Amino acid sequence: MKKNIIIAVLVLVIIILTAFIFAGKRIVIRREMPENTDTENTTSAISEEGYSISETEYYQEETAKNTSSPDIADSMSEESEIAETVYSSGTGKTVVIDPGHQSRGNSEKEPIAPGASEMKAKVSSGTTGRTTGVPEYAVNLQVALKLRDVLQSQGYNVVMTREVNEIDISNSQRAEIANKLNADAFVRIHCNGDNDPSVNGALTMCQTSANVYCGQLYSQSRRLSESILNALCAETGAASKGIIETDTMSGINWCQVPVTIVEMGFMTNSQEDRLLNDSAYQDKLATGIAKGINAYFG
Repeated sequence: MKKNIIIAVLVLVIIILTAFIFAGKRIVIRREMPENTDTENTTSAISEEGYSISETEYYQEETAKNTSSPDIADSMSEESEIAETVYSSGTGKTVVIDPGHQSRGNSEKEPIAPGASEMKAKVSSGTTGRTTGVPEYAVNLQVALKLRDVLQSQGYNVVMTREVNEIDISNSQRAEIANKLNADAFVRIHCNGDNDPSVNGALTMCQTSANVYCGQLYSQSRRLSESILNALCAETGAASKGIIETDTMSGINWCQVPVTIVEMGFMTNSQEDRLLNDSAYQDKLATGIAKGINAYFG
């Protein structure tokens, strides 16, 4: 009888200990995978603690909440590196690279500038190669990663707004990354498109001097745009289509640092489309943009 009682007590003790162990594991999981639902608090934490603490978690949350296509969030890997990795330091200059667009656009609206009543779609997926059929967002990322490596080798602090295509970051959020870092330059990598398939060449874009949101940065942004365009065209042989000054771009209007949009060529032009998808030509694009950034800081 006593033996049965002892066995029953031991079994009960084992059950209780097992329950505590599993409860402890669930607590650890909750700590490692915090369930933040307050975007403002998350943004505040990033601002106060610095960009290196958990920008990846922040943009994964934004993806899940903001995307108009749930499949985007579903396809995201929890282990993916998404944004804001500092690759090197040396010159003290911080360059934020924004590979334009993403695999799926987000048609939800956001203000075109801080406090503006005019609204625009948060982000689009961009154009598509006339001959190759390759989407712009893919080419943008390929060149941006090459540019990252070139600048890294030269000792810059290099930060990417995205390193994957399956992501959802609005144009204002991309600008905010550069703003939070007080970047020395914000370089937005894009390809162009036109209804006329004969149109080709590279151009850059910046705000006007009359821009009420960031006009105080016009001279720096204009000089950055000019330096990059000249160096890119010299390196690649692309025709220069000049600098477009515009106040219609959300990704510019939200900026509080020098900014330029680099339109590397027209994917609607068959020849240029093939070049933009050629690895050797992409190397030239990255080298040319880097030389332009060097000239700007020089």
